[in-house]
Amino acid sequence: MAADRRADVVWEGSLMEGSGTVVKTGSGVLPELPVTWASRTESPGGRTSPEELIAAAHASCFAMALSHALAQAGNPPERL
Repeated sequence: MAADRRADVVWEGSLMEGSGTVVKTGSGVLPELPVTWASRTESPGGRTSPEELIAAAHASCFAMALSHALAQAGNPPERL
């Protein structure tokens, strides 16, 4: 069975005054995450942004790739 790489989002209202929620991800491991325009462009105020989620994905991929490269070079890391 292949992993389900998706997310369901609900947005209500206009861009500037509205708000949204990442309501479900394919893995089911993330809770509902509130998002707003202000959380993207100003202070997060306890909300996330698409950029923050992308940054987490990039950081995870980089750590996995570096771990693999170090292990292949004979130096498996304990923690990155």
